[in-house]
Amino acid sequence: MGGAPLQSLLTEESVRKFDLRVADIGQSTRGPIAVELNHVNKENWEFPVRYSLHPIGTDGSILMLGRDLRPIAEVQQQLVSAQLALERDYEAQREADTHYRVLMEVSRDPVLLVSMSTGRITDLNPAAALILGGSRAELMGVAVAQEFDGRRRGELLDALATLAVSESTVPQELTARRSQRRVMVTPTLFRAAGERVLLCQLDIAEKVSVQTDELAENLSRLYHEGVDGIVFADADGIIRAANEAFLNLTDAANIASVRGRSMADFLVRGAVDLRVLLENVKRTGQLRLYATRLTTNFSGQIAVEIAASWLNDRPNPVLVLVLRDASRTESMRRPGPTVPDDGGRSVMELVGSSTLKDIVAETTDVIEKMCIETALELTRNNRVAAADMLSLSRQSLYVKLRKYGLLNKDGE
Repeated sequence: MGGAPLQSLLTEESVRKFDLRVADIGQSTRGPIAVELNHVNKENWEFPVRYSLHPIGTDGSILMLGRDLRPIAEVQQQLVSAQLALERDYEAQREADTHYRVLMEVSRDPVLLVSMSTGRITDLNPAAALILGGSRAELMGVAVAQEFDGRRRGELLDALATLAVSESTVPQELTARRSQRRVMVTPTLFRAAGERVLLCQLDIAEKVSVQTDELAENLSRLYHEGVDGIVFADADGIIRAANEAFLNLTDAANIASVRGRSMADFLVRGAVDLRVLLENVKRTGQLRLYATRLTTNFSGQIAVEIAASWLNDRPNPVLVLVLRDASRTESMRRPGPTVPDDGGRSVMELVGSSTLKDIVAETTDVIEKMCIETALELTRNNRVAAADMLSLSRQSLYVKLRKYGLLNKDGE
């Protein structure tokens, strides 16, 4: 760039600005003159530099001391982008607020919002105000417990919060103080901006009672006439009740022959299966598609898929098991001789290149690895339970995990 005119390195606007400042140098008595110029490179990319112009010598030479303003320009650009983002967020919030307010106003479902920290009503729609017997202005900000007869603040909030986190579908029945109407309250607990909020759906008790009776009747018929086995057990897996479908699966004569027995008596892996079920369902609240086998009263076995739920919203928690006959599905999934899996395919490729003894050894390794992977999947990577399921010591299981490279799957 040596010898090139300075103007060739500036934008058109900066050339005019530079010429004006140079003309002012001879007339200025205030010392150096500051000017901000935009440079342009060969790719026409602009970048700003702030200069101070100092006349030197008697031949009109000028010393230009510059400071790169690109970091400042980048910060300014970031500030502008942040401001635009804030404006977009503000508009989106206004739009969401408008949608929320319109929905609350036109909805026919009575809804009110209660702050868990203060116990006061933070919002409600006209339908809820009508049921409670007041206007929205009168009810906003009042303690929700005051609007129901015979309820203290802490007692009511705890009852609603417990009902909200439980799996029960039965609402809380209350009596509105102003309107003296029996109201069914169905709460939903959520967190907004770090604060817990109860969304309470209200309904007239008479209307809900009809729906509740119908639901109870349908559930009763499902329990007695459904095709899937249903078992209710205590926290230790002791059977308290079972339906006719479960008796058919196990070839049990009657309910008296299974009540009071451990569920482990009917699982092919016994206590290991039961322990895996209990540990997982107590930890997560539910378990889906646990594949195993049931043993029948005549030493037979039947493949089943088990879904489990843990109802711990009561003094004595209940384990609910739904067992589905999977024998037909299992037979359809069983691979035929013409469709080997990946492990079988790798073994078949050894035919012709290895001895029968080596092929049998390879087959043993493939089956052993598949069994270990299946046990880990069934126990959700609980290695102690997997070792028990395979009748291995924990040390032996770790040796085999290292042998087949399965430790890497678990992040170890």
